[in-house]
Amino acid sequence: LAILNDILDFSKLEAGKLELAPRDMDLVAMVDQVAQLFATSAAEKRIELVAWPAADLPACVVLDELRLRQVLMNLVGNAVKFTEQGHVCLRVQVIGVEADGVRLRVEVADTGAGIDAETQARLCQPFEQGDASLTRRHGGTGLGLAISQRLLGMMDSHLDIDSAPGRGSRFS
Repeated sequence: LAILNDILDFSKLEAGKLELAPRDMDLVAMVDQVAQLFATSAAEKRIELVAWPAADLPACVVLDELRLRQVLMNLVGNAVKFTEQGHVCLRVQVIGVEADGVRLRVEVADTGAGIDAETQARLCQPFEQGDASLTRRHGGTGLGLAISQRLLGMMDSHLDIDSAPGRGSRFS
């Protein structure tokens, strides 16, 4: 079902038929809910999963909750999937206040194996994945980051990757 949903979402994005539906939402609650969805998987692997919404986050923001949740689930899911020891941290903070609202930084950092520059360059391309041996072991379609990148673009944002082999990854 997840694979079919990825393919359908990617097809809608490619056709320009996916539209955002912003509404009032509780960002802190959503961050906690996303972390809870992956808490069992993280505990089974004996890695720590931390959700850290900054104390100054507004009580209510206007965003497409479904699509932001989709991005966060992809990033946290990948981090838990590819981290063998240590931790995964989901952090949300205010980085600017503007006339029409606040600018947020959402970050998922892990202590996984890290990703080399060559692999990073192609990670957000459709059907591209990192290490083939890890992909076979963990599964996936290679669409999650491509979908996330496009959804973030629709939200006037982008996906940054900061990683190197041996020092984990930070997706923000």
